[in-house]
Order: sequence, then C-alpha cells, then structure tokens
Amino acid sequence: MIPRSIFSVLNRAKPTFLLVGVLALTACANPDPAVTRGEPYDPYEAENRRMHKFNKGLDRALVRPAGKGYSNAIPDDIEKIIGNFAANLAMPAAIVNNILQGNGKGATEDTYRFVVNTTLGLGGFFDAASDLNMPEKTDTDFGETLYTWGVNEGPYLELPLLGPATTRDTVGKTVDLLTNPLSYLVPSPERFYGTAAAVSSSLSNRGQYADTIDSILYESADSYAASQSIYLQNRRFNLGNGSSEDYLDPYDTGFTDPYEDSDVE
Repeated sequence: MIPRSIFSVLNRAKPTFLLVGVLALTACANPDPAVTRGEPYDPYEAENRRMHKFNKGLDRALVRPAGKGYSNAIPDDIEKIIGNFAANLAMPAAIVNNILQGNGKGATEDTYRFVVNTTLGLGGFFDAASDLNMPEKTDTDFGETLYTWGVNEGPYLELPLLGPATTRDTVGKTVDLLTNPLSYLVPSPERFYGTAAAVSSSLSNRGQYADTIDSILYESADSYAASQSIYLQNRRFNLGNGSSEDYLDPYDTGFTDPYEDSDVE
C-alpha cells in the first residue's frame, strides 16, 4: 500500500503540475516527426554546440580530474555504499512518477523496496531488498511520465553541467526536483544529503567509466554529434520508440583507446 504522505506531496505540488499540464497541451499540438524518422530534432544546434564546448571544457578542467581523484581515493566498497544511499533517496520520486503513470504495480514494489532498504539496509547504505530477491527498482522519471501522457520530446538541448537532454526531459528534470517527497518531509539540512550523495555517485561514475567517456568527448571526430546520438537513441529505446538494434551502449561505443596519441592529460 502506498503511504498517504506521498499523496500529500502530490497535493502540495499541484501548481507545478498545472504548469506542466499547460506545457503538455502546447507540446501535443506540435508534430514530432524526428522520433518516427529516428533523427535528431536540433533547431538550436548553434547554441547547443556552444554549451557542449562549455561542458567539455568544464569536464576537462574540473569534473574529469575530480572523478578520477574520487575513484582513486575512495575504496570500491565505500563507493558502492554511497551509490546505494543515493539510489534509495531517489526512490520516492520514482514512486510518485509510477503513480502519475498509472503503474500501481511499480509504485507498490518501489515502496516496499524503499521501506526495506531504509530499515534493514540501514538508511539505504546496503541493498537489503536485492539480497531478499525483491523486484528491481523502477528506473523512471517525470520525463517518462510526460511521455506516457503523450507529450512530444521536443527539440534537443545541451544543458549546462547536465549535458544532453530534450525539452521534455528538461521539464522532467525540473519537476523531479520539485516533487521528490523528501524535499517536503525531511527537515533541513538532512534533505540535502540526497543531493550530496548523488553528486558523489556521479563523480564515482565519471571516474569508473573515465576511459569510455573520454573516448566520446576527446577521441571522436565530433563529440557533440556522438553524445547526442547516444543519448537520443538510448532514451528513445528506453521509452519504447525503438528496437533493440537502436540501442547504443554508452560504455561500449567502439571508439579507440583515449590514451593512445591523446592530448588529454
């Protein structure tokens, strides 16, 4: 059974959903031919490329060395625990999205998983639910909720720090921040623990997959086109807009060794 507190969060977020409803109606009024043709819809390419250049420079100067330093300094077991904690704190937002998508089964299973990992897993530091063979977490977000409501993906966007997105997913990311029940139910400063854990988990991933990410950003002939293609094809595949042949594993891109004749230090 889904906790009443989640419904109270939905009630508090009514103004947000009203705004999203207006955006959804506007988006639905426009065709979205790029998805059906499997092509990127990129009317803001010039601005996106400038933002991609900024993100790439930031990655080279800050994120990449921080990620490598983090992975080298933090033992793998600790990185896993932090990742578990971040994933558990993201569960309430997934539960809310399952409710909005009409996925009662997913919402109920995620609620049970969250309760088990929060209690038996000592606040989510340990994945006790998986040890008990409970169903995996539903990997969903408000961008997918908008998709189930019939909202088109809209133009491709490159967001500062966050990287590739679409207009629909940009709205989704914003709403996910506003509708996570922990933002309303957990007092300050504890409510910011999830943000800190998510940042730590992102740094861990940047360090763990450094070679492949470097190959996309620094070894491909056009890193903007490469990252755009990987993001759009995988996102469309995950939302049901493509076949298994469309899926591109971002950690198995087939690019060359990033440290072979590379200018990346």
